[in-house]
Amino acid sequence: MNATPERRPTEWPHADALLPPVVRELPPGRHEFHKERLMAQIHADTQQSTRSAQQAPGPERPRASWWRRPVLVLPLAAAALAGALVTGSTLMGDDETPGLATGPLLTTQVAAATTHGTGTILQRASAAAEQAPAPAPRPGQYIYIESVTANTYVRTRDDKSEVVSDKLHRRQVWESPDGHKGWLIEPGNPKGGITLDTDVDRDAAYDALVTLPKDPDALLRRIYKMSEGQDNGPDQAAFSMIGDLISESYPPAGLEAALYQAAAKIPGVVTVDDAVDAAGRHGIAVARLDEVTGARDEWIFDRKTLTFLGERSVQVKEPKHANAEDRLIKPGTIRFTSAVTKRTLVEGLKELPSQRS
Repeated sequence: MNATPERRPTEWPHADALLPPVVRELPPGRHEFHKERLMAQIHADTQQSTRSAQQAPGPERPRASWWRRPVLVLPLAAAALAGALVTGSTLMGDDETPGLATGPLLTTQVAAATTHGTGTILQRASAAAEQAPAPAPRPGQYIYIESVTANTYVRTRDDKSEVVSDKLHRRQVWESPDGHKGWLIEPGNPKGGITLDTDVDRDAAYDALVTLPKDPDALLRRIYKMSEGQDNGPDQAAFSMIGDLISESYPPAGLEAALYQAAAKIPGVVTVDDAVDAAGRHGIAVARLDEVTGARDEWIFDRKTLTFLGERSVQVKEPKHANAEDRLIKPGTIRFTSAVTKRTLVEGLKELPSQRS
């Protein structure tokens, strides 16, 4: 995907770093983890969404993921783990995240959604993905993904909580095909970036994606199985997982097209006529509302070519089972926003595409 110059949109509706005392979901396909693995994921997600988890206390645990956004799950479904979890305000700390300036609160007008034409849009997106080149990485190469992104979250200072948003910023990720080596450069982390090396297998790593079936029905069955027990119900879990697999990843040839066809079979998937990604590009979105959190996840496509631009999560209505911090996230808030501006292969870790010979 070619880089697109950053534009300053008039709306920014995504706040993903929301961290109320609600259990946060594991990355795609990682279900039935032990409590210790879940805690590792919570800390890993928090590091990426609030950029402050490096100060969080606790024993050293493996880094299981570097996903940008957490997914909230129904508190009642995780009651058994409640004693092992800490609140979002504790994980974030009371101080503003260093190195990542707080920007204006990301908000938007909540657009109407319809089921009309959703299947057609996903079929067109599938056809566009099928035509796009997707060369397999050679030994020694790394996957490079550059994006513009921002999160919204609840910040607590002196016992006072408020909703704040990150400043839109560039995020650069390098990942080996097996997912075991990587590097991240993003404001809020040490200058020069941080290592993402891990021994934990990642379902969104290229080598794992290669093993997924390309038949949409078989793929959807696999998605439901891999996401079982995650998110607020199986349909929302499957939609969220597909969204993660098409965003900050490098799907092998044929898989992205199959993922869109599989998504068309998930109940509750709708179309939003106008959505704006983090680079300011307007497009049409395919979305699904989480009835528990009240947030609508939107995949944004170019209106003409139907190529994938980015994603965002918009608070559409009041969440169910909301506590005081949950209620601070008002409808129209953008909880998370991201625009993929470059996705390619490079010859080495920390190498930029322009450096290739």
